[in-house]
Amino acid sequence: MGALSFFLIAGEPSGDKLGAALMAGLRQLHPEVRFGGIGGPLMQAQGLTSLFAMEELSVMGLAEVLPKYFPLKRRIAQAAKAAVAAQPSALITIDSPDFCLRVAKLVKAANPALRTIHYVAPSVWAWRAGRAAKMAGAIDHVLALLPFEPPYMTAAGMTCDFVGHPVVADPLATAQDCATLAPVQRPMILCLPGSRGSEVTRLAPIFGQALAKLAVEHPNLTVALPTLPHLKDLVQSLTQDWAIPPRLILDPAEKRAAFALADVALAASGTVSLELAANQTPMVIAYQLHPVTFWLMRRMALVDTVTLVNLVSDTRSVPELLGPACTPDAIAAALTRVLHNPADQRAAMRLTMDRLGLGGEAPGLRAARSVLAHLAPQA
Repeated sequence: MGALSFFLIAGEPSGDKLGAALMAGLRQLHPEVRFGGIGGPLMQAQGLTSLFAMEELSVMGLAEVLPKYFPLKRRIAQAAKAAVAAQPSALITIDSPDFCLRVAKLVKAANPALRTIHYVAPSVWAWRAGRAAKMAGAIDHVLALLPFEPPYMTAAGMTCDFVGHPVVADPLATAQDCATLAPVQRPMILCLPGSRGSEVTRLAPIFGQALAKLAVEHPNLTVALPTLPHLKDLVQSLTQDWAIPPRLILDPAEKRAAFALADVALAASGTVSLELAANQTPMVIAYQLHPVTFWLMRRMALVDTVTLVNLVSDTRSVPELLGPACTPDAIAAALTRVLHNPADQRAAMRLTMDRLGLGGEAPGLRAARSVLAHLAPQA
């Protein structure tokens, strides 16, 4: 295939993880490959020098984006200009569609022959079905994480491969990992208020109050709260007055142990539900958006659940409390129900992992094969 180079763009930690695994897969299949673009520490460890800090792009929701509109617009123009100048074999945008697809549109306008690949199909099955057709104007090929997504993309005029979800390749806790948290008082609650500062700021007070209510029935409960290094100070300030002070976890081995040992998890909506499913950790999903954002999303919703375990398994086993339902009382009641009947979710979690590719080739390598196969006709 000759010399290959890729300009990759990721806008948040989950995209950074996907990008790093894809880069590793590409290097395994084509050792001389070169990379440029925007990414976080994991992609940088694979050889990418980021154009600017990825954290600038970690914004979610209409009301949250508006104050940063003009800085983001400048970054879109900067990223597109850099991508065109790099003359890569392909532009690979990773999730973060509000940013990435705008960049791809500018790149296509400047160089229509440049191949564009988007990693993570937009959830058109959930809301805004017209996004697929709109996306097809800027994107040639899609790498899908969920097995039911390719038909939506091909119907809109793009090629698409299901490449598996990265959660199936994540390492699970070893006995040595678990020893790092021992001994554990029961019940142990895993608290996951999100990977964005805006999410943590909204959810931490609600989660703290819910856990305080749960502690009335379970006075010996312990709380483990994995977080990211750049959020540590924020999380500490938001949880310092909790009735049950959480143990903050930054170390990856301790995080694996917490997922394995927890009796139940209280988590923000997102892909973390799949991490919990991989560990067979029963969960309650809760999420609070700005009221305007929530109202708009509810009006456009095409499904009755946002939790991926529910969607992939085609069940409604995982309780979710969204928007106005995301209250301390409702969360505490849901946690109590799951603690009393944890087995109710486990069959759905096992089915989810099977459908996402557990036991097959690593998703990052599958994604790399899909990218190279898409480029092969040009060779």
